[in-house]
Amino acid sequence: MTSETNQRTNIPVTDLVLEYLVRPARESSGKQKALVLLHGVGSNEQDLISLAPYLPEDFIVISPRGPFLLSENRYAWYQVDFSTGKPVINAAQESQSRNIIGEFIEQVKAKYRVDEVYLGGFSQGAIMSYTLGLIQPAMVTGVLAFSGRILQELRSLVAAADQLKNLKVFIAHGTQDGTLPVHYAREAKSFLESKGITSAYLELDMGHQITSEVVVAVREWLEK
Repeated sequence: MTSETNQRTNIPVTDLVLEYLVRPARESSGKQKALVLLHGVGSNEQDLISLAPYLPEDFIVISPRGPFLLSENRYAWYQVDFSTGKPVINAAQESQSRNIIGEFIEQVKAKYRVDEVYLGGFSQGAIMSYTLGLIQPAMVTGVLAFSGRILQELRSLVAAADQLKNLKVFIAHGTQDGTLPVHYAREAKSFLESKGITSAYLELDMGHQITSEVVVAVREWLEK
């Protein structure tokens, strides 16, 4: 990356409904494409923008900040309670974030004149990506889920199979994930298949993380 691009990437932009970082596209493939990356709980917009140098250069890469402050520089898309041994979401916050992300995507399309938006994320960001993509599939071209799950609470809201037929999905998950065990990824794959979606599915011997092998696979998938 050039020093100019580095500077632009690290300057937060505040003109849309969510504060975000952006790596502009440096090549053109005809269609203007954006990859919006949602961080996990307790992180911020600085996290996934670090992947930008390794992603296709014909994509605008955008990393927004979650709306709920947990503590200094730590944000979330919604709060979650693990005290029962199973994750219990704050449903009101999840709904609010889903609406905000949808508005943010529409603003990104308008500001950057984007033809296609891919929505992806890590952990809670993957959960939000699944949810918005499955409930409002017309809004995005594809979903990328790193170490995530599909919320059981919202499956009744998922769009009809005929509306999901063009949705592209990439899933990557670690078999050693102790935060969101790999059965969540396998269950997501099966659920998507029940809706007529064949996902690109990657299971690796790793924990709750994104490795260089995942990034290489994502780049190849996006380039296709």
